[in-house]
Amino acid sequence: MTEPTASTPPEPSTSDLPSDRRSATPSDHDVETDVLVIGSGPAGGSAALFLATLGVEHLVITKYRWTANTPRAHITNQRTIEIFRDLGIEADLLAQGTPHHLMGDTVFCTSLAGDEIGRVRTWETHPAREADYLQASPSPNADIPQTLLEPILIGHAAARGSRIRFDTEYLGLVQDDTGVTVTVRDRVSGAVSTIRAKYVIGADGGRSAVARDVGLPFEGQMDIAGSMNIVFHADLTQYVEHRPSVLYWVLKPGADIGGIGLGLVRMVRPWNEWLVVWGYDISRPPPEVDDEAAIKIVHDLVGDDTIPVTIRSTSLWGNNKMYATRYRADRVFCMGDATHRHPPSNGLGSNTSVQDAYNLAWKLALVLRGTAGEALLDSYDAERAPVGQQIVLRANKSIEEFGAIFEALGITDTSDPEVMRARIAARADDTPEGAEKRRALRVALELKDYEFNAHGVELGQRYASSAVVADGTPEPQYSRDPELYYHPTTWPGARLPHVWLGRGGHKVSTHDLAGKGRFCLLTGITGQPWADAAEKVAKLLGLDLVAYVVGPGREYEDLYEDWARAREVAEDGCVLVRPDAHVAWRSQGRVTDPAAELEAVLRSLLSR
Repeated sequence: MTEPTASTPPEPSTSDLPSDRRSATPSDHDVETDVLVIGSGPAGGSAALFLATLGVEHLVITKYRWTANTPRAHITNQRTIEIFRDLGIEADLLAQGTPHHLMGDTVFCTSLAGDEIGRVRTWETHPAREADYLQASPSPNADIPQTLLEPILIGHAAARGSRIRFDTEYLGLVQDDTGVTVTVRDRVSGAVSTIRAKYVIGADGGRSAVARDVGLPFEGQMDIAGSMNIVFHADLTQYVEHRPSVLYWVLKPGADIGGIGLGLVRMVRPWNEWLVVWGYDISRPPPEVDDEAAIKIVHDLVGDDTIPVTIRSTSLWGNNKMYATRYRADRVFCMGDATHRHPPSNGLGSNTSVQDAYNLAWKLALVLRGTAGEALLDSYDAERAPVGQQIVLRANKSIEEFGAIFEALGITDTSDPEVMRARIAARADDTPEGAEKRRALRVALELKDYEFNAHGVELGQRYASSAVVADGTPEPQYSRDPELYYHPTTWPGARLPHVWLGRGGHKVSTHDLAGKGRFCLLTGITGQPWADAAEKVAKLLGLDLVAYVVGPGREYEDLYEDWARAREVAEDGCVLVRPDAHVAWRSQGRVTDPAAELEAVLRSLLSR
């Protein structure tokens, strides 16, 4: 999802700058910092929080007066919540989010008051899928609108040391061998100044001026279709409380777009704050959506024109299918919607933005401290660009998969709304044709699992880069669909499997041992030499590395023997985990000189 297309002015280019600011030299600057973050949305806000937590000097600028003013992103998946768990703010998010049991009875209907076509259990609420999610992570998923998420991120970032400048507009940048000079404008006073940074993070959204200015290469297309958001207040309890969900999809025969419209009524807060998504023909001039027009759309989708509706905001945006094939240009790194631009299907946008920032922050911290070589930063590009491509294609494919529902109902070959209504109703007929329609509809709705229950897309990312050291084993393959199902593995590059360990009789996740801005090494009782080696190598390299010996009588015990099943190495082997909870390397067993082996691995992945 991008910023509203109808109201967003063109971004200024470097040629718009005063002549004395176009090619500022390193000595000609007003503010200096290690990292400049441009943008304060889910990507920029997360980057600020992660950098502040890691003690990296940085500055955040945003051209806006405050955080998000509309509840755009909302689904927050397990991977993102466990990242916030690592940062110590998981409880804050869950306290603000919609209770999980209210999230998942996704409805397809002709209106909220009309005919219900079917339901899909979504966001892990199907009993058969709930176990997958519970076993995969110590954290639940959540629904928290962007209007509530961003202040949490920015608030904690500021409390931990972030300097944040609102009403500060990016104008252009110039790079050299030692840093980046960025020109900005104060949108209150109009004053133009420069900021000098060693590195810059471009997190400035779906029409990123930073990505444009540094020439990041993209594939795909922008503005494939037009959509509008209508945020409103109305009490819809009578239509939704008995089938609680985040999403209600409405098929409207006779709509202006293609004869049938697929509208979305999205819960923002149960059950009186909502967001409607409705399409418009992007090949024509943008529509004027005043309160009267917005209320009519809301009443049509709800199917009740008597309910009081208060419109809070309207905006237009474009459905995109575009991704950057490279995220780095020398000292400038882009992330979030600046690099992966797609519709909100699958709820992947803000999640991937947060995860981009999590991947980069610890690497910048180590390079700035001198603990890692500059080449470590190349791994950000190598690891996150394939993820961005995957989610852009997945989100767009999820939109295409709605076509199977239209086909099952038999409404793709007519534009007559009465014929459409009759064919939708015919799924209830006691005829062979009715039975076939019901079968086809069942198959079509099952296909939507790929949008709402794609657990493997959310958790199954496996990195291949210089920051991962292979152990010589082939990547594991599984019979279950890797998009729908997450397959835990300690194969280097994969996310560390979650299992519950015991400490003093209390349960602790393996993910609680990882993270905290440090490397960790997990081994068993007979792998004690690995723990000894970790202590030695940490001192030698000046690296924050902690080792845990898991077993009876040790600080951490394998309560259910789940770690023994999940670790995929012998008890005297080890699993080395990066600060972002991805496996850096593993050894299947003990070696002759563990310290030499571990030192070589760490020097390799840190580009020492």
